[in-house]
Amino acid sequence: MNKDTEMANTFQNLSQKNMPFDQVFQNILHFMKKDPIGNFRLMFGTDSQVFTHYTKFITGIVIQQERKGVWACIRKVIIPRKMTNLHERISFETTLTEEVVSLFTNEHKEQLINVVLPNIYKGASFSIEGHIDIGSGKRNKTRVFVEEMVSRLESIGLEPKIKPDSFVASSYANRFTK
Repeated sequence: MNKDTEMANTFQNLSQKNMPFDQVFQNILHFMKKDPIGNFRLMFGTDSQVFTHYTKFITGIVIQQERKGVWACIRKVIIPRKMTNLHERISFETTLTEEVVSLFTNEHKEQLINVVLPNIYKGASFSIEGHIDIGSGKRNKTRVFVEEMVSRLESIGLEPKIKPDSFVASSYANRFTK
């Protein structure tokens, strides 16, 4: 297995490297169980950067407890060519987000919901969002892809977010594409 393939199957953050998905899930579960009476948002998003001989894709996973903090990690995928077609790149970003979301089986989601469920009447909540690095503004070149990419994320049960609300893709993942 080469280094790029290995990276595509593991996750990392500033304090942990080479995490398999099970470890990522356990970190999210632990984060939520620390203070289960909160408003949790599980967010996914991918950004990319084209370089001379390759294109780097970073998918971020962020669990946020509003006003209390976050735990986050990334997965890196390198495509060994310059992906200059904007639609291809945006579509592949969405595909990588969908791929990471698919790791969260119904059983995984049920475990996360069960952390929050006993606390619903105390104000706790849980949502799952997909952040897409596209915008609908008149001057945004990606606006023609908004309907297509939003529909894709809705079809897998995510609440889609586009710019300026797609910070996991446009800010967090973007930091690691450089």
